[in-house]
Amino acid sequence: MKKYIRNTAIALMTATALFSCDKFLEESPKDKLPEDEVYNNLSDLYLNAVASLYTYIGGYSDSQGLQGTGRGVYDLNTFTSDEAIIPTRGGDWYDGGFWQGLFLHQWGIENDAIQATWEYLYKVVMLSNKSLERIDQFSETHTDAELPAYRAEVRAMRAMYYYYLMDLFGRVPLILTSSPSMKDVVQSERKTIFDFVFKELQESAPLLSEVHSNQSGPYYGRITRPVVVFLLAKLALNAEVYTDNDWTDGQRPDGKNLFFEVNGNRLNAWQTVIAYCDQLQEMGYRLEPDYKTNFTVFNEPSVENIFTIPMNKTLYTNQMQYLFRSRHYNHAKAYGLSGENGPSATIEALETFGYETAGQDPRFDICYFAGVVYDLKGNVVRLDNGTILEYLPWKVALDISNTPYVQTAGARMKKYEVDETATKDGKLMENDIVLYRYADVLLMKSEAKIRNGGAGDEELNRVRSRVGASYREATLENLLAERQLEFAWEGWRRQDLIRFDLFTRAYSSRPQLPDEGNGYTTVFPIPDKVRRMNPNLIQNPGYK
Repeated sequence: MKKYIRNTAIALMTATALFSCDKFLEESPKDKLPEDEVYNNLSDLYLNAVASLYTYIGGYSDSQGLQGTGRGVYDLNTFTSDEAIIPTRGGDWYDGGFWQGLFLHQWGIENDAIQATWEYLYKVVMLSNKSLERIDQFSETHTDAELPAYRAEVRAMRAMYYYYLMDLFGRVPLILTSSPSMKDVVQSERKTIFDFVFKELQESAPLLSEVHSNQSGPYYGRITRPVVVFLLAKLALNAEVYTDNDWTDGQRPDGKNLFFEVNGNRLNAWQTVIAYCDQLQEMGYRLEPDYKTNFTVFNEPSVENIFTIPMNKTLYTNQMQYLFRSRHYNHAKAYGLSGENGPSATIEALETFGYETAGQDPRFDICYFAGVVYDLKGNVVRLDNGTILEYLPWKVALDISNTPYVQTAGARMKKYEVDETATKDGKLMENDIVLYRYADVLLMKSEAKIRNGGAGDEELNRVRSRVGASYREATLENLLAERQLEFAWEGWRRQDLIRFDLFTRAYSSRPQLPDEGNGYTTVFPIPDKVRRMNPNLIQNPGYK
């Protein structure tokens, strides 16, 4: 029986199917083209084996996409940290304890969002495997010069998704075929996944274009060489974590003793970070003079953004839910949009920003709404009872039900410029969602220099001076604080805290769990439903 394509994507194999069956869906719908008829020429091959994969980078429903939607990669990296919280506001945002569970690290092995995230990431891995098989099959009868680059792009895509799987789940199955046998679906050690990802990216990079993919053109939104180089730097920065196969024994490898080959040179992890950061500078990236430029309605011209999720109300279905979720209902209504009155800055974030002190960081008012709220014309926004809407940042807590500030506690997300023409309650906007940018490159380089025994003051203070912040010595403590200041709401906080060995500590509204000091919550559990489908999979330590 023939296999068929649905929409423009290649024979969809869900992540759960990865563990429950050995072959693709076999059906013959009359309104679909046979699979072998959509790979007749190079153009069809590119559209169906390469371009189709990019439809999954963003998302329009829960747990889909790398950013923009809820209950997925972004939320697992943000609301599990000391950066952001979604308070329970009476009957709002309790959701069966889901949001409280994320913040308290009490997510459990049957968490639907964690399972859906696992399935989403593996879905793209399996589609990438299928694409590589199709490219290889096409190459048997064609010699087009573009084929090596197509293959490299898909390999890089797959490697990026394995990077997220390794980061979130630690030990995961390394599947390199679209039709694995159940007996072959077993976990690999975290270091094995890390080595695979690093090698795939290194081998793919030279075959990819050096074009800046955040800018409009034929490479817009694609994985180009700079995206791969950024990921290589990020991998090396976290190599101590990712090469540690036992994250609960209190010991990690030393980055000075982890070595990589980079352009024929043997470098330790920190030197590797620096080398790749320098490559990105050579590729023409630099800080935008104005921090806000990276998040404007039309941010495609940014010389700082390295990888973004393209947003367009008519061309793409990707959604950006984070602004919508954070604003009070009346605040959003004043913009002609909608809101859900949820995510807020934590007490720790306020303290790091120096909120309401003489040393308040200049980025606070760019990243957060706090105090009296105004519409786009400067008019005060009011609550339904006529009182002035005023956000109260210091009143935030895990549960603020039955308090006078149940609707108004917390500083809210502001970072992206308001798109007055946004549709679908403000979720379909023109601002591209920023995933990777050059400010991160500078702070990665600063941190690597410090960890290697050098000085990182120059890079740190280039980032700070851009926003008019005062000079600071580049210590690890100051670097971690700077990353929170610079990347608020950008989804990096969990990873940063894990690298600095601070993720499991207690903080406001979050006590440390019993036995959590061993680090077991630095990875999420293998979803229990997935394990029931495949008994070969072993649960991560600490989860029952």
